Amino acid sequence: MAPDRSLFWEEENTLIISDLHLGKSGHFRKAGIAIPQKVQVGDLQRLIAALYFYKAERLIIVGDFTHSVMNKELDLFSKWRKDFSQLKIDLVKGNHDILEEQWYEDNNMELHPWQLEIGDFGFRHEDKRYHKALDPIKAPFTFSGHVHPAYLLKGRGKQALKFPCFYFTKDGCTLPAFSHFTGGHLVEPEKNEQVYAIVENEVMLMR
Repeated sequence: MAPDRSLFWEEENTLIISDLHLGKSGHFRKAGIAIPQKVQVGDLQRLIAALYFYKAERLIIVGDFTHSVMNKELDLFSKWRKDFSQLKIDLVKGNHDILEEQWYEDNNMELHPWQLEIGDFGFRHEDKRYHKALDPIKAPFTFSGHVHPAYLLKGRGKQALKFPCFYFTKDGCTLPAFSHFTGGHLVEPEKNEQVYAIVENEVMLMR
């Protein structure tokens, strides 16, 4: 786990992220809401930095890599992809990944309609905790995203701060949204569950 909201799988030399929502700020600008492009450029730069730092050979995205229809931010990714042509990218499609499949193919991304399984691990966008109608997955431990988990840290009086977090249960991990341009769903861990909150530049065990 890293404070940049990514997870590195050392044995497989693989970086795992969720909910980049690339193109989201462009989507808002098209709707007349002034969101600076640098918000999403910063997210992409953090991803590049993480790939360089870990020297990852593979990137697994557990959904919502893109946000909506085509815009200039997606063109930026296509240019970047050419410089990382040797990187294997797996995308487990999320509810916002609505581009034509040809775009993902042109950018050398392997699509998985709803889940990916590697050994004892599964990867999917929505976890069964939040979507009871999902088909069961064979893998005993699953990495997911979608809900943008966050933890509320309460101080004295009525002070409270919300932080993105990695949420672990006995059979899965929900990753924080990689993008900074997202909201957060507060999680309430039960007994024997762990929350690792991202506080400034540190990952801290909260419970």
